[in-house]
Amino acid sequence: MRAGKLSRVPMIQVPDEIPLKLEDGFERIGRELKLPGGFPRAVRDEAAWVAKVPKLDAKDMSDVPFVTIDPPGSMDLDQAVHLERLRAGYRVWYAIADVGAFVRPGGVIDAEARVRGETVYLPAGKVPLHPPVLSEDAASLLPGALRPAVVWRIDLDADGETVGADVQRALVRSRERYDYAYVQAVHDTGTADGVLELLAEIGRLRLALERDRGGVTLPTPDQEVVRDDGGYRLEFRLPLPAEAWNAQISLLTGMAAAAMMLDAEIGILRVLPRPQPGDLAKVRRVAQALDVPWPEGAGYGAVVHDLDPKNGRQAAFLHESKVLLRGAGYVAFDGAPPRLAEHSAVAAPYAHVTAPLRRLVDRYATEVCLAIAAGEPVPSDVRAGLVLLPGLMSASGRRSGSVERACLDLVEAFLLRDRVGQAFEAVVIDVDERRGGGQVQLVDPAVIARCDGTLPLGEHVTVRLTRADPATREVRFTLAG
Repeated sequence: MRAGKLSRVPMIQVPDEIPLKLEDGFERIGRELKLPGGFPRAVRDEAAWVAKVPKLDAKDMSDVPFVTIDPPGSMDLDQAVHLERLRAGYRVWYAIADVGAFVRPGGVIDAEARVRGETVYLPAGKVPLHPPVLSEDAASLLPGALRPAVVWRIDLDADGETVGADVQRALVRSRERYDYAYVQAVHDTGTADGVLELLAEIGRLRLALERDRGGVTLPTPDQEVVRDDGGYRLEFRLPLPAEAWNAQISLLTGMAAAAMMLDAEIGILRVLPRPQPGDLAKVRRVAQALDVPWPEGAGYGAVVHDLDPKNGRQAAFLHESKVLLRGAGYVAFDGAPPRLAEHSAVAAPYAHVTAPLRRLVDRYATEVCLAIAAGEPVPSDVRAGLVLLPGLMSASGRRSGSVERACLDLVEAFLLRDRVGQAFEAVVIDVDERRGGGQVQLVDPAVIARCDGTLPLGEHVTVRLTRADPATREVRFTLAG
């Protein structure tokens, strides 16, 4: 539930005691879904000790002017970037927080991280993967601080295609800390220069390559719970172009890591099967019914690339077509590469290596890549841990998704609790052909909920609120007659 630049929508201002009730609801969700609580004493003690004595036997790259680009207020800074223009292309320097300089496989911090899997974000806080003394301080790439990092060097040609990649441990010092709104603003005003100018240039090239190879980036808004001035609001937020450019640097690095591991026949990949023919045929029928153009020979990624989520029919198509992106997971291998080695939305093999402060698998994949790049055997404790990671990450991913959905449901019900019987303008984004009814997306407030009645997919309708119960987190509408 992290947010960058936020579009403004009406916010529910509530008395002082009400946020506490909502926060009690968030805590209840945590208990229901068995989120870990505070870190055990042994983990805190080890984290406090290793924070003072990280492994620093690495190349000094503190002269490289890295910068970070993150949501405002973030303290767990995983990545820092520096970009250069070469005579025939570009060079990407991507520094990733070196969690392995602090955390040893098999230690108590590692054991606790296996229980957690990933950082879980809630509207009122987060349940971190690592103790904050590491994730928000000693291991975080905070500006001005000398930090151990894993630095990727990736060379691109003039079209943005990768021509070479390497990775090594290094000491880095980030120079500046930017957020997405600032990066977007300097581009919109024509004042971007240096690394921020190249970020847009390389990002656009990589987006074009993604489209050419059949990759998919859905132009859909994120539904978010945001706390502001003592209250909460719900928002639909479209990611800024600057976020997409920055994401392409991370994707580029993950693709380089996957290629490295496949060549060495050891590692762990993030994979997504290609859509089933039946699902693809259904989505094509939905496109036809909603008058969404799907030219002959065009892939799904090309179709969705230019769609407008503010258009009701196109928003409905984007929602219905998400079925083609279900089923992502991890696959570990030690020997012959796996049969499924591609992430169909990336349209290439891909690995998670750029968020080790917030995701367990990234640390292990990074250690594999460092060993491969150095021509050394993968450490035995890392090798032994690979086989466990798909199951651990699958469980933590399901839990994190359930927490996010439950928190959204709670805030939706709370926001609407006194408006039962009122009418709202909405767009039908899903129709349940078996049970009837479907889902509607309200124009204001930013709610997606179940609706009863015979619903016309993709059309604007008037709906009436029939239920909004914060205790059960249930919101329900019916089509207004």
